[in-house]
Amino acid sequence: MLLQPVEPSHWLKPRQGEQRLGEQLHYLSACSDYAAYQAAVTAAAGAGQKVAILAAPESIGPRANLGRGGAEQGWQACLKSLLNLQANALIKADEIVMIGAAELSDLSASAESLDANDANDLNQLRELTAAIDERLYALLVPLFAANFKVILVGGGHNNAYPLLHALSHSKKQAVGALNLDPHADFRATEGRHSGNGFQYAYQHGYLKHYHVHGLHPLKNNQASLAALHAAGFSYSSVHDLYLTATPSRLIEADVALAHSWNCPIGIEVDVDAIQGMPASAYNANGISTAHAFQWVHQLAELPTAEYLHLAEAAPSLHPAGFAAGEMVVGQVLSELILAFLIAR
Repeated sequence: MLLQPVEPSHWLKPRQGEQRLGEQLHYLSACSDYAAYQAAVTAAAGAGQKVAILAAPESIGPRANLGRGGAEQGWQACLKSLLNLQANALIKADEIVMIGAAELSDLSASAESLDANDANDLNQLRELTAAIDERLYALLVPLFAANFKVILVGGGHNNAYPLLHALSHSKKQAVGALNLDPHADFRATEGRHSGNGFQYAYQHGYLKHYHVHGLHPLKNNQASLAALHAAGFSYSSVHDLYLTATPSRLIEADVALAHSWNCPIGIEVDVDAIQGMPASAYNANGISTAHAFQWVHQLAELPTAEYLHLAEAAPSLHPAGFAAGEMVVGQVLSELILAFLIAR
């Protein structure tokens, strides 16, 4: 099985006289094989659907980066919130198709007993992350080829790599990425994990331009920062945001930078950039959801913006427990998805 389709009745809480967003979206049915999936994507595009929402429910990548698990739970929190928003004229629901979740449960089962502190187990986690790359790449290529704008809900930030690979392949050129993240995710190519997706994409020729918004210099090792600089890539620090009276100017600078690249771009958000978000790397000193919304929205207005990736949300890592984390994750992911959709 390639995908786990979304079953809206499992998530919807209907109310008489109202329409939920989840009642008006389109849903991809189960596909028996890859050819059926390709045909379904082509049919959806032909029917006028323009935005595809896909999930990668896994935490193998963060664990392979010596981080905490839990990111596999972000998708269910997102569905619970997003599908129950009110349907109205603000969002063109008939242009959105829910693709479903990539089938990764077998890989997660293989990873469950592995200990990242053991060298052999760590290597296996990184091999499993590479297997995720292959599965997501196969699902993403038909979407980009059919000119869908893609929203990917993670899952770890390792999934930036198959996104950039698929986008570059489909557009037949190297692409750009802007990343809202305390970390550059430009660690060494030591085996795949959530901390080196952009480095791998650069080394393999898929990533031509890259900028990190809100990077924390002391949460990145010197080798990563040096590699980022050597590649000609850039960042604005979270301290720049703290010290300026007008943080919106840094967002405007990012938009101008992305426009100057003159190539397809991906919008990347590691939610641990946002203060208080339950994630593999909890951040007590992050940016606000409002700032993240503005950043996503303004970049998504660019005609070259091809995807939004929301990574690392882990409801179970909320200090108050899973229920509180599920509520926070669901609301924040939904808002950032709306930022992308409204901008269109």
